[in-house]
Amino acid sequence: MRLALLTDLHANREALTACLEHAESQHVTDYAFLGDLVGYGADPVWVMDTVMAYAERGAYVLIGNHDQALLLDDKQGMNHVAYKVVMWTLAQLDEKHLAYIRALPFTIELDDVLLVHANAWAPESWEYIDGVMEAMRSFHASKARVTFCGHVHMPSLYHMTLTGKTGSFTPSADTSIPLSKQRRWLAIPGSVGQPRDGNPAACYAVYDSEAAELSFHRVPYDAEAAANKIIAAGLPAVLGERLLAGE
Repeated sequence: MRLALLTDLHANREALTACLEHAESQHVTDYAFLGDLVGYGADPVWVMDTVMAYAERGAYVLIGNHDQALLLDDKQGMNHVAYKVVMWTLAQLDEKHLAYIRALPFTIELDDVLLVHANAWAPESWEYIDGVMEAMRSFHASKARVTFCGHVHMPSLYHMTLTGKTGSFTPSADTSIPLSKQRRWLAIPGSVGQPRDGNPAACYAVYDSEAAELSFHRVPYDAEAAANKIIAAGLPAVLGERLLAGE
């Protein structure tokens, strides 16, 4: 299996299109969308329809916190920007999209692989894995040899030895990383639709289960077009500015 891992799409049609085209060039056999299909971007309908079409062909899909926000009865606790985006997104989607989101799981297990949007210890809490301590907590909450998470928007890779020693590093793009079976691994592919590491290029990863290798990819796309759509839709301009700066 060569599994493409795409997360935090955030209704960014241009970025998702570029990543899916790139994944085809990597001879991917399977796809996993790790949540946050919507939010921030101006193309929630196209992104939802695309993901749903991939799911019909066998892709794995998780719910993220931005997806779940659409379903909340009480949205008053959100900040102004988040509230405006959620209400605008709700006006774009129809009931088939919302029904699909309602049915999405928080986790998916594939043999020795765990897929989750935020973390393994409390998937529904949306707490971040932004350091070694949180990665250790996630390792201890799961028996999976390899865990793939989203939510953080920055690519990173954590590992735990058989004795429990945990470390991390920032992976380089387009380099195959051997995932030794003497360690457990937790990978965050980064965000397709809103990277936040200072590089506006979209992020995703490919996991080769037979070779036990993982590669992170950065895919340039027309961020200016995506940003202009956000402004044209009447969404907060800052969301478009973030795409151009990768933050």
